[in-house]
Amino acid sequence: MKRWGVVLMLWGQAVLAACPALLNHTVPGLMGGQINLCQYADRPLLVVNTASHCGFTPQFTQLESLYKQYGPRGLMVVGFPSNDFLQELDSNSEIGAFCQANYGVTFPMAGKGHVRGSDAQPVFKDLIAATDDAPMWNFHKYLVLPGAGKVISIGTRTKPDAPEVVNAFLPYLQPETQAAAKP
Repeated sequence: MKRWGVVLMLWGQAVLAACPALLNHTVPGLMGGQINLCQYADRPLLVVNTASHCGFTPQFTQLESLYKQYGPRGLMVVGFPSNDFLQELDSNSEIGAFCQANYGVTFPMAGKGHVRGSDAQPVFKDLIAATDDAPMWNFHKYLVLPGAGKVISIGTRTKPDAPEVVNAFLPYLQPETQAAAKP
């Protein structure tokens, strides 16, 4: 019995060691639970700071479309609502209801928090350090490539489905199956 305990402990340490420091964060989910970013270490991850009442809020449509189209092949999208630019609703439940009712958001959303400055969530501090680029407005995006060896900062004005964004993560996706490729 002791031997299995040692094996399990070593296996757990190996799994933890496989998580890049940049993704070694667990954040509260918007509607409860936790989002462990380590689980996305082997795939492209698009991290977006969001807000419900911003001129760029319609980007939720493109984010959801990307998630539905490329999620089955490995792309992960995670939204991080923030009121750093004074355009977010007060509570997580209001944000969740707004995103679902207006944009049908199904990708994971973290609980509301800060994305810049000394109060920034640790994951955003790490993303900023990795790119030397802090969000200057809502809907700033970070594309974290598998293994977190490369992070691409994408400005607010660049739409999530812009060719330069899609072309950056496409090589890291699983191949399409023949069934998925048929019309």
